[in-house]
Amino acid sequence: MKEHRLVTPRQEALAERSLCAAVLTLKSVDECRSFFRDLCTPAELQALADRWAVVGLLQAGVPYREIHRQTGVSVTTIGRVARYLTNGNGGYSLASERLKEHRVG
Repeated sequence: MKEHRLVTPRQEALAERSLCAAVLTLKSVDECRSFFRDLCTPAELQALADRWAVVGLLQAGVPYREIHRQTGVSVTTIGRVARYLTNGNGGYSLASERLKEHRVG
């Protein structure tokens, strides 16, 4: 993570919270896509999309090397996603479960 010498941890947390609040205002996939295309560089957006694809493959039990073959994502990044999937903040699992509920319901 880059260091902000003039930004306090509290200011950084408030900025992150503001970003999350902005995402929550979006009401459709198209609105979300527009927001992230404005917010991120194409490479950043691709990295986010790749990590999300890895989540589904890991949950399906696909081996790391096969995930790498299918997605081009490095084995290191796949391992990082796997660690956060099992020992992170729960965001990957929560979003994945909610998507499954949305598709079923």
